[in-house]
Amino acid sequence: MWLVCIGFAFPSGFSVAVDAQQSKPSEYQVKAAYLYNFSRFIEWPARPAAETGEPFAICVLGKDPFGPILDATVSGQGAGAQGLVARRLTKPEDALACQILFVGDSEEGHLKEILTALGKVSILTVSDIPRFSERGGMIEFVLKGDRVRFEVNLSNAVNAGLAVSSDLLKVALTVRKNPQSGA
Repeated sequence: MWLVCIGFAFPSGFSVAVDAQQSKPSEYQVKAAYLYNFSRFIEWPARPAAETGEPFAICVLGKDPFGPILDATVSGQGAGAQGLVARRLTKPEDALACQILFVGDSEEGHLKEILTALGKVSILTVSDIPRFSERGGMIEFVLKGDRVRFEVNLSNAVNAGLAVSSDLLKVALTVRKNPQSGA
């Protein structure tokens, strides 16, 4: 499968990989590419996993809307010196081994409990659940017309010990600076 990097008006180095045989990437191809790129524009505190060679994990909690797309996107990629891996989870407590956690919309009814269980652990939380960034999440995917965009709740990320690149914030649709939690 041939992959091509297409820049969607992102700063230098922020690109979305899509299948060259398709004229327009699917919504979840774009979201998977964003998840990969978030690994390049967020700085995590030093973690023992990085020292032991454990892979950088992008995890999906709940019903997986990506299917094989996420695996194909991260296959052969790395985050710093670590290899990248996609994992599927059924319980929030399993997310402690993840650096990025995508919360599927099947978990909307449990969102408050999930975010409370993660507390201030340095895990980037991402979802396309409506108002996710207002309800305690860090990055929310939103559709604007036929484009996938995202909102960032900077306070929630900083409170979890994450440093968000100004380049990422420049391309965000909205940057919230007020921590909020609760469903």
